[in-house]
Amino acid sequence: MSRRRQSSTEKIQVYLHKEELDALRRAAARSGRSVAELVRDAIRKVVLKPQAAGPVAIWDGEPKCPSTEHNIVYDGP
Repeated sequence: MSRRRQSSTEKIQVYLHKEELDALRRAAARSGRSVAELVRDAIRKVVLKPQAAGPVAIWDGEPKCPSTEHNIVYDGP
């Protein structure tokens, strides 16, 4: 099996604690992605993330109700 290498990548060495590497390997197995791919994705999301250019959301989950119903919690006894 030949590996296709991107010309703009460089190989590095990173030291991790055993529990960090174990967790990373479990996450890779669950997602079907390689450890290297998860590390590159994390770097892009944390270190290389674009600067916010407007309102910033503090919730990263699915909304429980549409924004048109945001005051519904105050509508009852």
